[in-house]
Amino acid sequence: MYTRTRSDALFTAAKACMPGGVSSPVRAYKAVGGSPVFMEQGSGAWVQDVDGNRYVDYVLSYGPLLVGHAHEEVVAAISAAAAKGTSFGACTEDESRLVNKIQTFMPMIERLRLVNSGTEAVMSALRLARAFTGRDKIIKCVGNYHGHADYLLVEAGSGVATLGLPNCPGIPKSTVEHTIMVSFNDLSAVEQALDQYAGEVAAMIVEPVAGNMGVIPPADGYLEGLRAITRAHGALLIFDEVMTGFRVHPGGAQSLYGITPDLTTLGKVIGGGLPIGAYGGRADIMAQVAPEGPVYQAGTLSGNPVAVQAGLATLESGLRGDAWEQASSQASSLMEGLAAIAARKSVPMQVDGVGTMFSCFFTEMPVTNWETASASNAELFAKVFRSLLPRGVHLAPSQYEAWFMSTAHDTEAVEHTLSSFERALEIALND
Repeated sequence: MYTRTRSDALFTAAKACMPGGVSSPVRAYKAVGGSPVFMEQGSGAWVQDVDGNRYVDYVLSYGPLLVGHAHEEVVAAISAAAAKGTSFGACTEDESRLVNKIQTFMPMIERLRLVNSGTEAVMSALRLARAFTGRDKIIKCVGNYHGHADYLLVEAGSGVATLGLPNCPGIPKSTVEHTIMVSFNDLSAVEQALDQYAGEVAAMIVEPVAGNMGVIPPADGYLEGLRAITRAHGALLIFDEVMTGFRVHPGGAQSLYGITPDLTTLGKVIGGGLPIGAYGGRADIMAQVAPEGPVYQAGTLSGNPVAVQAGLATLESGLRGDAWEQASSQASSLMEGLAAIAARKSVPMQVDGVGTMFSCFFTEMPVTNWETASASNAELFAKVFRSLLPRGVHLAPSQYEAWFMSTAHDTEAVEHTLSSFERALEIALND
């Protein structure tokens, strides 16, 4: 019998000492109902909670675990690094090794600076863009999530969308007055904004494949259009590849679509499950970063040796041979299977994905932006989510979060997921 007695008890205890009982809002299950599962361990494609229940995992720490849980090479690399020292606050050889490894797959990034998180990477990239251009305004898309920096928590995706928060209290209006919002996949809106604020826009930042309002690919010509019109207006183009890096393609979205942004932000996979981030791009822009230039950015734990080793091991294993391609193929098989089940049940559902990340929307209309994503049936998603847990499938507790595939997900895991999804959908429809 499926029970979560210990998870429930731990959540009660956590609420007594932590805001909402969680370290990150989406984990509280506000969007899907019920109390959260407390995890204890993971191996490969599977995780186990504190009550002994096992699940095929599609959260994968929200993307970083490209090679699955507790991969032996990653664990060995972390252990060896930690045994030598967890942090030095000094230069290490392996920082350059990780940067060079990233550049092997993303050669458009001429210089790269390691930081501690995706949020920090984005904050630093935008500061740099403003300094380089001498302009203040930033264009971002409704539903794109770029971390929890004050000036970016405007109509954001991910947990902000999950909790239904259009904006965040505590952020002065003056902080966001330079943030211009446009709809994802709408080139004309970007061009209109650049015309309206001619000479004032420092950069446009975009998730080249949206991943924080569900997974939404770019429309044909969208990224090419962004590249052309930002360049024409003297604004920089920043690809936020914190999620898409090494997920939609071994070389990220910029390699998949053949578009070279001026700056790129990275995170998640490059740390293999440990905290890390990075920002980089054109050498002339990155030359403005201290100590080479005047744009200050620093971090006590930047280039942390344990995180760097976890990232190196993840990239070396996940991109070896055809491992990545096999994971992408498994994702395609799962997407096709999910769509077929929904069709047999006459349930309108859109399944969208690129590479090793995808999502499902219970809606008849194609999902191309925040407006269409937010019109999907969140209640049905919540019912399916709750019905999947007792059947051994673990998803992120929000329709706006991506599903992730790892190199550890095999045919057995996919088949288990499909049979569980079919039964969960039947139960949800009869609820």
